[in-house]
Amino acid sequence: MSSLPLLSLAIWLPILLGTVILAVGRDDRAGFTRILALLSAVASFIVTIPLISHFDNAAHGMQFVESTPWIGAFNIFYSLGIDGLSLWFVPLTAFITIIVVISAWEVIEKRVAQYMGAFLILSGLMIGVFCATDGLLFYFFFEATLIPMYIIIGIWGGENRVYASFKFFLYTFFGSLLTLVAIIYLYNASGGSFDILAWHKLPLTMREQTFIFFAFLMAFAVKVPMFPVHTWLPDVHVEAPTGGSAVLAAIMLKLGAYGFLRFSLPITPDASKAMAGFIITLSLIAVIYIGLVALVQKDMKKLVAYSSIAHMGFVTLGFFMFGTMSIQGGIVQMISHGFISGAMFLCIGVLYDRMHSRQIADYGGVVNVMPKFAAFSVLFSMANCGLPATSGFVGEFMVILGAVEHNFWIGMLAATALIFGAAYSLWMVKRVVFGAITNKHVHELTDLNAREFFMLGVLAIAVIAMGLYPAPFTDTMQTSVSDLIAHVNVSKLPVSNLTAAKLTVSNLPH
Repeated sequence: MSSLPLLSLAIWLPILLGTVILAVGRDDRAGFTRILALLSAVASFIVTIPLISHFDNAAHGMQFVESTPWIGAFNIFYSLGIDGLSLWFVPLTAFITIIVVISAWEVIEKRVAQYMGAFLILSGLMIGVFCATDGLLFYFFFEATLIPMYIIIGIWGGENRVYASFKFFLYTFFGSLLTLVAIIYLYNASGGSFDILAWHKLPLTMREQTFIFFAFLMAFAVKVPMFPVHTWLPDVHVEAPTGGSAVLAAIMLKLGAYGFLRFSLPITPDASKAMAGFIITLSLIAVIYIGLVALVQKDMKKLVAYSSIAHMGFVTLGFFMFGTMSIQGGIVQMISHGFISGAMFLCIGVLYDRMHSRQIADYGGVVNVMPKFAAFSVLFSMANCGLPATSGFVGEFMVILGAVEHNFWIGMLAATALIFGAAYSLWMVKRVVFGAITNKHVHELTDLNAREFFMLGVLAIAVIAMGLYPAPFTDTMQTSVSDLIAHVNVSKLPVSNLTAAKLTVSNLPH
């Protein structure tokens, strides 16, 4: 099994099947299209399972490596590989795609084939980002993900979908332009290679590292998004369809955070350490200030969108403290946030499908007519604020522990996120789920059907299972995180002329 090109299958199978659905799917046979899309999503997920079962936790470097010349004239390779930093994001992406297809089963009635096909193609492209070990191939996948998401928001979004889709595209595209410049610079500096792992060994000067660090920061900070380039996310979430919001929060935001692990930290370690205080400050602002902003939101989607920004602040905070616990916590937080944020947007979608409103004030007393939904909603909200025994607790607790080891005051400030998270999550639950029914339309609501119960039930199992037993996740990333920290702690600044001369003399034949 492991001899198969598993990574290529994980990338191209959903893209191929999504293209087939676009070609054969029609609205007059939407039922067939939905079944075909679900089977395609399940098949795409199944091919990612051997990546977990055949992954060697103790092995160093990339696994499941594939490398084939792509554009020979420029030494560009179609090269793939995963390690403990990227392993779990491949099946997570495929898993969330299944949930999104199920969520749209009855909701999307027009252009069903285009909707399902776009998500399958997007799934393959996002997996490509996590697997690419060639710089130009990474950039290709990284930018290509914008196209299907742009279409999803622009066609199936809300009233201001055109504005939101343009804002999403412009922010993320222009943020990536400097990254392309940095990639070309690294290509020249390495003697004509786009191999990301070779870039990790380049002896760049501090000036070069600083330029490259900020070039990557422009793209990754916007994608995360970090404060203050976060303003596009709430608008996009409000206008995006439910599936678009779920994928955007669960997977697409992780592309930027993953970029820090694969590019910024290992390629520019000295600049990363020099700018750590700056990044930590921005991360704490995201954790605290954005948490306060979430408290005053009246739209449920905006509240969860700002919550996502605050939680991703934990991720960047963990990465730039350069500790084993903090970096592992940041990665665990990324995986957990994929489950929790996706589930919360799907819960909001369940209510919107019935009431066509996302305003918190329009609800109240939902538990009286939708007890099953209320149980899931409370669970995911509690996980969102870091309740122990849920996945939301594990990553945040590890980051806070790492922060305390790094600096007590940073740890204390980071811990306030638990308070703010509980405040805005409980406030929303109280206003929407509990209390007396004040809106006559709430009386008319119906509880979850079998499809919705299955969709939220699977996510609930994932949230609880990861919260109770996170070892499978932390064990797979232990070696890769240790290697990354050891690599970062060794300066990549070029040796002095004197040292270089001594090395040269010592290597002469005697």
